Amino acid sequence: MTALEPGVGAEVTAEPHVAHNYHPLPVNIARGDGAWVTDVEGKRYLDLLAAYSAVNFGHRHPALVAALTEQLGRVTLTSRAFMSDRLEPFAAALATLAGKDMVLPMNTGAEAVETGIKVARAWGYRVKGIADGKARIIVAAGNFHGRTTTIVSFSDDEEARADFGPYTPGFDIVPYGDADAIAAAITDDTAAVLIEPIQGEGGVVIPPEGYLRRIREICDEKNVLFIADEIQSGLGRVGETFACDREGVVPDLYLLGKALGGGILPVSAVVGNAGVLGVIRPGEHGSTFGGNPLAAAVGLRVVEMLESGEFQERARALGAHLAAGLEPLIGHGVTRVRIAGLWAGVDIDPAKGTGREIAEKLLDRGVLVKDTHGQTIRIAPPLVIRATELDWAVEQLKLVLGA
Repeated sequence: MTALEPGVGAEVTAEPHVAHNYHPLPVNIARGDGAWVTDVEGKRYLDLLAAYSAVNFGHRHPALVAALTEQLGRVTLTSRAFMSDRLEPFAAALATLAGKDMVLPMNTGAEAVETGIKVARAWGYRVKGIADGKARIIVAAGNFHGRTTTIVSFSDDEEARADFGPYTPGFDIVPYGDADAIAAAITDDTAAVLIEPIQGEGGVVIPPEGYLRRIREICDEKNVLFIADEIQSGLGRVGETFACDREGVVPDLYLLGKALGGGILPVSAVVGNAGVLGVIRPGEHGSTFGGNPLAAAVGLRVVEMLESGEFQERARALGAHLAAGLEPLIGHGVTRVRIAGLWAGVDIDPAKGTGREIAEKLLDRGVLVKDTHGQTIRIAPPLVIRATELDWAVEQLKLVLGA
């Protein structure tokens, strides 16, 4: 296999036996800058799947690289028995950004979701009074929350789920976008409703207006936690700090990840108030590298970059620009476009090919997108992309579709 050459550091070689998951496009990326990446042969690609890879702020953003480099010169990874001087400022800044009291840092999005499940169950037993072993969590059809055995247990995607049983019990699946179905599914044993405010892996599926507000009302009425998985939708992507902000809704727990690491390293977190997140007692839950000094330093800088609202506004403006380019393609190789901020799901007319086939044709023209669910491609550029670069990408899509 070809040796990869990272922008900084030692040469890394991809071994032939490495298992390639997620049906990757056939590109070995050697370097990234801004909204562009370069492969090992020197070909450049405009990266429109950056949010899928957690790069909301562009590849190698200088402020984030500086934060990482500075921390590398001080202390890097420590065991969870020690707290660095970066962790408390990071947690305080993230809690303030979310309007919450407490932050529990983790590493990956799936780890944040697993933590949210544990918090919900502990809250159900210790606060709500659900009988031991009876707590249930309501989730939505079409969800994607990760790939651990517990998480795939409440997925209805057979590709993610098949052959990984026996499955973890305690989950009730209802149709996405149907708040009445959530209300009907709640029993005395329900501890939480776990929802993506916008379903990312599903193809940027946006629920009906008022859906999130109604979930908040139902959860308040029924004494049930509202957990928002904002791992893909949060931190500026949809033109607001959180997708829940689009409806003025504040969940009991935010699950965050991907962009929280700034495209530099994996960082995730569960954010909530003491009355909920505080049910976890010292020693009951943790992670060896959760909140490590490098992660905290980069996460703090990410939060600082979001505090001004600049990136949120940029996502709104560029998203409107992207919509203006994509919507005329409906009826000309595209059957539907869904856009939230700088995040789009584009359904491809089957007569033009599958989402995968269109993604590969775009790859040949120097544009990276992500296919999902057969006929859909997802567009999620870094928030630093230029309007002219979006125009060029849309032009390549037109050419591929013959529009």
